[in-house]
Amino acid sequence: MEISLDELVAKFGGELRGDGSVRVQRISALDTAGAGDISFLSGARFRRYLPTTRATAVILDAEAAEQCPVAALVTPNPYLMYARVASLLHPPVRPASGIHPSAVLGRDCRLGQDVCIGPHVCLGDGVRLGDGVVLGAGCVLGNDVEIGDESRLAANVTLYEGVVLGRRVVIHSGAVLGADGFGFANDRGTWVKIPQIGRVVIEDDVEIGANTTIDRGALEDTVIGRGVKLDNQVQIAHNVRIGEHTAIAGCTGIAGSATIGRRCAIGGGVGISGHLEIADDVHLTGTTFVSQSIREKGVYSSGTPFEPVGEWRRNFVRMRQLDDMAKRLQRLEQAVRAIGEDSEQGQGK
Repeated sequence: MEISLDELVAKFGGELRGDGSVRVQRISALDTAGAGDISFLSGARFRRYLPTTRATAVILDAEAAEQCPVAALVTPNPYLMYARVASLLHPPVRPASGIHPSAVLGRDCRLGQDVCIGPHVCLGDGVRLGDGVVLGAGCVLGNDVEIGDESRLAANVTLYEGVVLGRRVVIHSGAVLGADGFGFANDRGTWVKIPQIGRVVIEDDVEIGANTTIDRGALEDTVIGRGVKLDNQVQIAHNVRIGEHTAIAGCTGIAGSATIGRRCAIGGGVGISGHLEIADDVHLTGTTFVSQSIREKGVYSSGTPFEPVGEWRRNFVRMRQLDDMAKRLQRLEQAVRAIGEDSEQGQGK
C-alpha cells in the first residue's frame, strides 16, 4: 500500500512538517530506512540515528522534530501513531475463502460468508463460524464452539467443547482454550477429579499469544474481557476473570478464581495466586508475585534485582538473620527505653 503524508495526517491526526504530497509505503527503522519508508522515534535510545536517517518521513514528538532532516509527522505519542500507521501499511494477509478438501466438518455446522478453513482442520458437531472467520491449518474445534465475525486462528489452535469467541479475536499457533482446570479433591492421599463443566468465553477484540493456555471454568465460565491482550505462554486457570483492555506479558501464571481488573498491565513472569482480586488500573512489574488482593490502583513490585553472586550470597545470609536481628533490635529498644525512664525518675527526685 502507498499513501501520502497528507492522507496520513487526515486519517490519524498530528502536525505535518514538510511536503505532504510525498508518499510512503513501508515502516522501517531509523537507521535502515530508505526512500519510500516512514520511520518513528520514541524515546532517546535511537535519537542518534535521526540526523542521518534516509527515511522519507519520521513520526516523532515536537522536541525531536527540531533535529529532523526530513518530513515529520509530529504527535505527542509517536509510538501510538507508529502502531496505527504500521497497521495501515502492513495489514495481515488474508487467505482466500473456501474449505480445504482435507478439512473435516461435524454435523450441523453453520458457516458464515467468506470463511476460510485450512488444511486438516477438524470441526466438531454444532460449530458456528461468523462471517470472515479464518482457521489456519490443523486447527481443532470441539462440539458447539462459537466464533464471531472476522476472528482469526493461526495454525494448530485447539478450542475445546463449548468455547465462545467474540468478533475480531486473534489467536496464535499452539494456544489451547477450554482444557480442564486443575481441580482435584483429596481422598486420604489419592486425588479425585472434579468435573470442569464451565466454558471459556473470549469477548471482542482479544488477542492471544502462541502456546497460551486458558482453562475452562469448574462451574462458572472463565471470561476474558473485551480488548484484552495476552502474550505467549500465559497460563490462565479455571474461573479466572480478566477485565477489559488489560495486557499480560509472557510466562505469567494466574491461579484459579482470580479476578483481574480493567486496564491493568501485568509484566512478564508474574505469578498471581488464586481467589484474589486485583483492582482496575494496576501495573505489576516483571516477576512480581501477588499473594493477596490489591484494592487500590498503582504500580506494584516484589522480588529482588540480580547482583553479582558474591553479594547475593552475603545478602541472602543477612535475610535469613532478619528475624533474629529484629528481635535483638527490639530488646535494645526496650533497654534504651528503660534507661531513659530510669534517668527521668532520677531527675525527679
